[in-house]
Amino acid sequence: MKDSRPAEDHVSIRRRRFCPACGGRFTTYERVQLRDLVVIKTNGRREDFDRDKLERSIRIALQKRPIEPERIDQMISGIVRRLESMGETDIPSKMIGEIVMETLARIDTVAYVRFASVYKNFQAAGDFDKFVSELRPDPNTQPPSK
Repeated sequence: MKDSRPAEDHVSIRRRRFCPACGGRFTTYERVQLRDLVVIKTNGRREDFDRDKLERSIRIALQKRPIEPERIDQMISGIVRRLESMGETDIPSKMIGEIVMETLARIDTVAYVRFASVYKNFQAAGDFDKFVSELRPDPNTQPPSK
């Protein structure tokens, strides 16, 4: 027996299943996959796109940040849809990283810096200083007066 309905994120189907053998109840979530994506790593190696890997890295960046889990799920689904709708099946990992950074920058600055520190492979405190200073507006520039 199963019960199917759209999940709360409106991009997946939630199925409640019942096992007649053991009496257990299970919930599964199914998503439409537009195409099989392949990630081209910076060293040229190819690997299948893994939504769970993307989700883990984003959740690590957003750990202990005041962002609702539903918002994170929507963000991840939006990134995946954007990748799938690009028309290409081979996607450079650099492009995925840039899209994630662009999305995190709009949602949470701390998560954006956390993700960037791994993505851009910061090696020293000076790397953080340089990156964060680029986020801040230059105090010497004045907005145009009216």
